[in-house]
Amino acid sequence: MAKKKIATTEEITKPVSTKKKTVSNNKNNPFLVVGMGASAGGLETFKEFFSSAPKNMGMAFVIVQHLDPTHKSLMVHLLESHTDMQVQEAKDHTLVLPNNVYIIPPNKDMAIFKGILHLMDPSAARGFRKPIDFFFKSLAEDQQEKAIGIILSGTGTEGTLGLKDIKGLGGLTIVQNPITAKYDGMPRSAIYAGVEDFVLEVNKIPDVLIKYAKNRTLNTGRKPTIASSINDLLEKVFILLRNETGCNFGDYKNSTVIRRIEKRMALNQINKLENYLKYLQKNKEEIKKLFDELLIGVTSFFRDNEAYNIIENTIISQIVSKKKEGDTIRIWVAGCSTGEEAYSLAILFDEAINKQTKSIKLQIFASDLDERAINIARQGVYPETIFTDVTPERLQRYFKSEANTYRINKEIRDKVIFSEHNLIKDPPFSKQDMVSCRNLLIYLNIEAQKKVFAIFHYALNPEGILFLGSSESLGEYADLYEVIDRKNKLFKHKKVTKDKIPDIGYLFREPTNFKATTTNVTLPKREQFSNLSKITEQLLLDNYAPASAIINLKGEAVYFTGNTGKYLQPSPGEARLNIVDMAREGLKTDLRAIISKIRKSNAIEIRKNINVKTNGNHQIIDLCLRPLKHLLPNEDYFMLTFEDKDIPATDNKNVQINHTDDTSELQALEQELIATKEFLRSTIEQLEVSNEELKSSNEELQSSNEELQSTNEELETSKEELQSVNEEIVTVNTELQGKIDELAQAYDDMNNLLASTEIGTIFLDANLNIKRFTPPMSKIINLIQSDVGRPVQDLSSNLIYEGIIEDANKVLEKLVPFQAAVKSNDGIWYQMQIMPYRTSLNVIEGVVITFVDITKEKSLAVELNEINDNYEHLLELTQTTVYTQNQDLIYTSMLQKGVAFQSQLLVGKTDRDFFSKEDAKKLEILKNKVLKTKKAYRDIVSLEIGGKTQYNNLTIRPIIIDSEITGIACTSTDITELYQAEKKLKDINKKMNGS
Repeated sequence: MAKKKIATTEEITKPVSTKKKTVSNNKNNPFLVVGMGASAGGLETFKEFFSSAPKNMGMAFVIVQHLDPTHKSLMVHLLESHTDMQVQEAKDHTLVLPNNVYIIPPNKDMAIFKGILHLMDPSAARGFRKPIDFFFKSLAEDQQEKAIGIILSGTGTEGTLGLKDIKGLGGLTIVQNPITAKYDGMPRSAIYAGVEDFVLEVNKIPDVLIKYAKNRTLNTGRKPTIASSINDLLEKVFILLRNETGCNFGDYKNSTVIRRIEKRMALNQINKLENYLKYLQKNKEEIKKLFDELLIGVTSFFRDNEAYNIIENTIISQIVSKKKEGDTIRIWVAGCSTGEEAYSLAILFDEAINKQTKSIKLQIFASDLDERAINIARQGVYPETIFTDVTPERLQRYFKSEANTYRINKEIRDKVIFSEHNLIKDPPFSKQDMVSCRNLLIYLNIEAQKKVFAIFHYALNPEGILFLGSSESLGEYADLYEVIDRKNKLFKHKKVTKDKIPDIGYLFREPTNFKATTTNVTLPKREQFSNLSKITEQLLLDNYAPASAIINLKGEAVYFTGNTGKYLQPSPGEARLNIVDMAREGLKTDLRAIISKIRKSNAIEIRKNINVKTNGNHQIIDLCLRPLKHLLPNEDYFMLTFEDKDIPATDNKNVQINHTDDTSELQALEQELIATKEFLRSTIEQLEVSNEELKSSNEELQSSNEELQSTNEELETSKEELQSVNEEIVTVNTELQGKIDELAQAYDDMNNLLASTEIGTIFLDANLNIKRFTPPMSKIINLIQSDVGRPVQDLSSNLIYEGIIEDANKVLEKLVPFQAAVKSNDGIWYQMQIMPYRTSLNVIEGVVITFVDITKEKSLAVELNEINDNYEHLLELTQTTVYTQNQDLIYTSMLQKGVAFQSQLLVGKTDRDFFSKEDAKKLEILKNKVLKTKKAYRDIVSLEIGGKTQYNNLTIRPIIIDSEITGIACTSTDITELYQAEKKLKDINKKMNGS
């Protein structure tokens, strides 16, 4: 790989101008930001990833690795050789650029805001920090659909919540295949939570990223790239979704749906919606994936602390205080996702209930459309990273710690009922003290939002609480609720007139289409009728066929024909299709009895001469109920016909006059009493049968439940034991592996060190047996590799020294190191050192003997001694004294031979201590002059020594170190005899010249 320059991190010094620059860059050249999280085994996966990645991928990479906070990271150095992209350690306020790799520094948390990396000191203690989730959460909120999250090798569950945030806001999520991960805890946690788009081997991830970036169009304005005019194609997508899942996404905002479809198109490398529609038609699995993509929920425990504080301190106390002894608090959490919000409310209410003395029950209904999310919520198991949202006290009180997870305890779990429920389609829960629906309405269009607010108004008790998300509002239905806290979206149910209450009766109707159902019934073949015959048949049906209704086993009408208004009318209040509820006066009793009877007999039942009040008059009719099992063998439908009698019944009096035997008031009452008794008897029998069946079923369920609980407890105990043992084994194995690596490295270092120094070293145990030796020892003692373990005294030595064994024993006995210079037979001198061998526990287990070659030092010492002797002889012959003085003219050294003063007497003293006052002053003047001028001086001076005058050739030189004068160096040669000889010679010459 070509050598490249080390990148320098671009730092921003002016935040204001930086923001403008960042926004401009993002608009002109939007790019993907890839967050990569790893823990144990992460370095190997990063190397593999970047070795497989091309240079110009057009996206930025931010690595968040668990690092030792006390040591400097070497990640930049280790990864530089595996990629041509610029690799750098992130610094505070770093602008993120494409084709760059940014690595989190040790002991820092990192976040991204408006495309700029920010570093912060960790708030959690060491061992409790979650830097991957912290960064992924900020990446999701800042980059949204431009964010990509990748989880690689690592233990624990960190990264799962971060990937959930990224996926929930339209980003891409990738998880390393756990089979290829060195540590699979983090990848498996993400896969278990269902937050991954791809599960891939590391070397295949770069190709997927490139293809995804190529097919995904990024727009900073958040506008979808699919033309909004392609409504027909979108509706076809909705039809496929509805047919496969039963959910109608036509109520969702088009912009939300289109962004999710765009992501699935990019993942499947499809660039046109028409082609994606064809792909959906051929691939039902993709329909399921699109369904899951549209249902992504972003949630967490106690999300939005300020709002939950108001709930805890104000709302809950009001609800609890209004309840009486034995009452139940009912709460509905709509769009509960994986259950964090439902459990959060359950915890808050449980705390409030426990603070007071009344016995109050709590029942929370949590619903969602996503079956997978509901299953996760029912299990109540969450990653260990939830401790960032839940206080330690609540974790201890309401959760059970398991292997890298927390499980909600049974006390809270039993208070929450999770249900798969379509908020817009299915009948709502009722009589609720509180409804919480947070961050669901933002995905729905205006019409769907209106339906939801009407449903919530129906579901709430008077003065019930409505809790919405921070970005949601009531819109047109603001007059149905009273504002408690507008900022935190808390509202109270308000009583309004009936004309203002929205109609939600459509939610309670059976969607059965009788015509559609009967189309599959096999009927005898008939000849084709002409148009005239069809018209004739229709006229006969309209004019002569009796009015009728098709009802199911529950007595609910599913189809009407003819004029049934004479006999049926909708009851006031909540809309119902129960045929008995709709029956007019005089018909209810007989109708109820005939339905009850046919359920048991499954044969045609008839009631004659029934007096029905119709529009102020009375009509005598015959009532017939016949089963349709022969036509619809798979359905329990019945046909109810109303056949008018020819005898008119204008009023009660006429009926009594003309038909006194059949319609007298007494007979009518008797007939009604008989029918009522029959109906009651039938009802009692049914109740008794149902009660017995329920008792039997309940006993079986209780027995099964006890067995399952026992089995579950055993499995949990076994699982906990296995997890504990596994964790201990992994921990011990990791530590041992680390120690082995350290020992191997130390062994290599020691061998290389000893080989490079060429020092003979031998390790002996307490019995002086050989443990280890270095190659140079073979020249000193005749050693081969097989001699390890033998006593050293059994081997011959090349040393002219016999005391090595005795010296080693003395060191073992006294623990005092021993040194000596020894010579070998080949004339080489060694510095022998014997030291005790100490273990890490400070135990003496032998000795270490080293031999350092000092032959050169010995030769130099001999030469120096010879030079020193020659120098001293020269000084003695020339009667020269050499000495030094510091700036205060104190003697610091002296070398002299055969002169009056001894050097050891002068050192530390001055000239005044040895010379006369005049001579000392004379010398001080000369020496101070040299100290001042920094120039050498030479002259002949006369000194009074021992009562005699001595003449000296004195040379004074300054001592300069680092341009600073520190003293003087002097040489003084005794020239008295020469001076006197010269003086006599001058005198002789003078006399000769005078004569």
